[in-house]
Amino acid sequence: MSHKIRPFGLIPFFMLAHCGHHLLTALLVPVLPFIRGEFALDYTQAGWLVSALIVPYGISQLLGGWLADRIGRRVVITISISGGALFGLLVGLSPTYITMVIFLVLLGVVTGGYHPTSTPLLSASVEPKNWGRVLGLHQIGGNASFFLAPLIVAGIAATLGWRGLFIVLTIPTIVFGIVFYILLGRWRYVKTEIPNHTEILHAPYHLQRLVLFLILSIAGDILILSTISFIPLFIVDHFDVAEGVAAALLAVVYSAGLWVGPLGGYLSDRLGRVPVLIVASFFAGPIIYLLNFVPFGWSSAILIAIGIFACIRMPVSEAYIMEHTSEHNRSTILGIYYFGSRGGPGIVIPAIGYFIDHFGFYVSFTIVGATLVAMTLGCSIFLWGAGSARGN
Repeated sequence: MSHKIRPFGLIPFFMLAHCGHHLLTALLVPVLPFIRGEFALDYTQAGWLVSALIVPYGISQLLGGWLADRIGRRVVITISISGGALFGLLVGLSPTYITMVIFLVLLGVVTGGYHPTSTPLLSASVEPKNWGRVLGLHQIGGNASFFLAPLIVAGIAATLGWRGLFIVLTIPTIVFGIVFYILLGRWRYVKTEIPNHTEILHAPYHLQRLVLFLILSIAGDILILSTISFIPLFIVDHFDVAEGVAAALLAVVYSAGLWVGPLGGYLSDRLGRVPVLIVASFFAGPIIYLLNFVPFGWSSAILIAIGIFACIRMPVSEAYIMEHTSEHNRSTILGIYYFGSRGGPGIVIPAIGYFIDHFGFYVSFTIVGATLVAMTLGCSIFLWGAGSARGN
């Protein structure tokens, strides 16, 4: 099948779509201290709020990829953006803790179709040799939302309240989703035609490497993202600072995502996907452990480092999956990856919250960091140096 390159000019709109897709969901973690105060929650209950969003979001990645093949990627991606904004509005209007849990579940279900549709659509815009860089550019949009959300919370939460933040951000997101649908139609982003130039998935050796790569990628995402979810609460309780300051410091984590995604994609295009993922996974463990010891004045450096190792991973993993799967099962494998990496933290976060409640942050962060290092070493034995000349 020929590779029909779509116009490159729509890629900035994909970045905006990625930002709009995540913006409302990105508000949840920085506003957790405010929500905890209103509903009198402990760490475990606060963790369950995050899980109410993340677990359905992860599961719906599988459903979104399947549905996109049947009703069209344009429809699914529009539902994920505009439909998600509607449920974000309802989250902001939730009168009780239980009601909020219900609407967060629905928000996660509706928004889960974005990534299984956006990655194939975007990859159809460029040659495969540039997938890492372009997917890294796309990630800037998503990370921008996580960078902006804490600043928005810190800047105007006192005026609008956490409910007002959810409400005022929904209308422009709904409108953009509709506009994006029209643009995709005009540029004929309806079906993707991506070359199947890569290794054969059913070969046992390549299948084993793909499985190991997915394990390392997903496990690292789960552990790092789960830790990030507790950073605002950790800063408030460990350093005794105001909620707004803690929310603003969370932006420091995602500031790395404004530049490290394209860099990681570029390095993976040149050096190989596997080496970049292994290095990012290995060093993330000690950085998480150092959260226990760094004084407040140096905490920004640790937060930036966590952001680097969190944000560098996604474009590398997406490009690897695109290269090592055939066209007929590519969306399915991408759905599995997003299901694990974006839904998995929803299972782990309450467990970490339980450990924090009973054993404190020191023990919890130590366990997370040690687990990540051990898994990286185990997977790297089979992955490093056994791939192609480029390290893929």
